[in-house]
Formats: sequence, structure tokens, C-alpha cells
Amino acid sequence: MQFWKNHPALRIVLMAVLFVVAMALVVGGWQMTGELAGLGIMVVGVFLLLVVLAIYNEPYRDK
Repeated sequence: MQFWKNHPALRIVLMAVLFVVAMALVVGGWQMTGELAGLGIMVVGVFLLLVVLAIYNEPYRDK
């Protein structure tokens, strides 16, 4: 998709916001030791980190 190549500032801001949210979820879930909800929160955080990685790599993907 050419959108991410044409809007690098939006891509950087989106990645930064998602990264901060993901790290907060991972750390918040980690502090809930022994609770199943903490594991779910951490999994959501890791998923968001993978989304950040996908957004970062999108402009470099071969078409």
C-alpha cells in the first residue's frame, strides 16, 4: 500500500502511540502476577507490538 510511503509522519506517530500503549499493557499485565487476566492483557500488548512491526515494515514490502 502506497499510503504508508506517502505519509511517513503519520506512520511514525501511529507507531509511537501503539508502542507506548503496548508496553503499558505488557507491564500492567506483568504486575498482575497469578491472575489469568494479566496474561490476556500481556498477549494483547504483544499483539500490538507485532502490529507496530508490521506498520514499520509495510513500506519495504515487495509488491
